[in-house]
Amino acid sequence: MGKPSVVLADDHGLVLAGISRILENGFDVMGTAGDGCQLLALCEKLKPDLVLLDISMPLMNGIEAARRLKVRLPKTKIVVVTIHSEREYVTEAFRAGADGYLLKSSAASELVTAIERVLSGHHYLTPFLTQCIVDTVLDEPPGRGSRHLSSRQRSVLQLVAEGNSAKEVASLLGISAKTVEFHKAAVAAKLGLRGLAAMVKYAVEHGICGENPRTAASHR
Repeated sequence: MGKPSVVLADDHGLVLAGISRILENGFDVMGTAGDGCQLLALCEKLKPDLVLLDISMPLMNGIEAARRLKVRLPKTKIVVVTIHSEREYVTEAFRAGADGYLLKSSAASELVTAIERVLSGHHYLTPFLTQCIVDTVLDEPPGRGSRHLSSRQRSVLQLVAEGNSAKEVASLLGISAKTVEFHKAAVAAKLGLRGLAAMVKYAVEHGICGENPRTAASHR
């Protein structure tokens, strides 16, 4: 059998290069992506055995990308490699379909082990975090949170929180500016948010986007 095929997604070139070096002997790194949209297109073309992705990526965050990947390529395994150790991120990642979750700070020592475990059909959670998180997440019934938003609503929320205007969001998603405003209002109503600052705060805290310089300065 050939080497397991892997696609990497992170918006930092140095991280992609470092992970590629870790995997070069035992895995076939088929390609890399710098954002969630690019990742989806690449995976549909290459159909890799496994995807390694970060959470905080532009245009489409890793959690939303994982959710869509599991629908389009259910056999592809997903491992999140991130700096985020908070339970909220772990919860959203596994509910989105991630099979593994580890921190970038321990990737050098854990990455190959995590991949091998996931490819063998198990979940993997970095020992820095507690294994009971996985059991709790998988057993809990869905509750209030970003998973109650539609895919389009999550996309609009991310792009708005990243500092894009309604016109820019409309152009990126191929919809009208009025439709963008409709989705913004629906997001605010579902999550009980008032104003752009609250939407940005929610998106950052729930791993929908990273803090963006265009919005962070004006909402501190």
